[in-house]
Amino acid sequence: MLSTFTIALREGLEAALIIGILLAYIVKTDRLHLMPALWGGVAVAIIASFALGGFLSFTSRELTPRGEEFFTGTTSFLAVGLVTAMVFWMKATARSLRDDLHGKVENSLVGGPIALALTAFLAVAREGLETSLFVYTNFKSVGAASAPSIGLILGLGFSIALGILIYNRSVTLNLGKFFRWTGVALLIVAAGVLSNAIHEYQALGWLPGDQSFAWDVTSWMAPHSLLASFLGGAIGFDTTTSWLQLIIWIVFLGSTLYFYLKTGAARNISPRNAALSGTRD
Repeated sequence: MLSTFTIALREGLEAALIIGILLAYIVKTDRLHLMPALWGGVAVAIIASFALGGFLSFTSRELTPRGEEFFTGTTSFLAVGLVTAMVFWMKATARSLRDDLHGKVENSLVGGPIALALTAFLAVAREGLETSLFVYTNFKSVGAASAPSIGLILGLGFSIALGILIYNRSVTLNLGKFFRWTGVALLIVAAGVLSNAIHEYQALGWLPGDQSFAWDVTSWMAPHSLLASFLGGAIGFDTTTSWLQLIIWIVFLGSTLYFYLKTGAARNISPRNAALSGTRD
């Protein structure tokens, strides 16, 4: 629940802030007649995100055990790549995000409402599709259960509420620190998903060392116990972890956190980032 809550909160708030920026610009420039096009693009993006989640779940259920291992491992590798790129993209572009979106709206107006709807769709769909893919692979890592689903619902609910409150200026949130530390949390979750992808490929026989364990604690910790599930969701812990999984987990997490947190990161997302928090100025 903790990991899916973090994923949904971070990605959901990004999408909510993007919608707020587009909405505020249309209001500010007195183009209210374009609202239906904006919300139409947002609605299609949300539908597409849920459709991807449904497709992934349905496809995995229809596969053979070996096919599911391949599907889960491959989508996990893809999810880790996309989410890692997203975290670093937000770090690098947050300051100019509002101006970039305003420019895209102005350019899309030449093509009329359909072009604006497409702009809104692309802006929101990137967050939604990433969320669907990452949440699916995280579910497969920790085991599908009610707790991850509750975390997903709570995360999305909180992100929508925060987005509305920020847009209405009912709350002031230090978005620089929020995105910085949720970025760290997502990289930790991504490391766990990557470890699970390695495990799936080892089970297929495509990677070596599936029986060379760094630890095997199943004798005193059941794989689906509360503690194991919590650690699995939080840091990607597995009761039977191979040396290859552990080495790649350490290398991935150490290298990404080093570059993400290195000196100068705070200048890219300032504590009171006008690009995000000033949606209605």
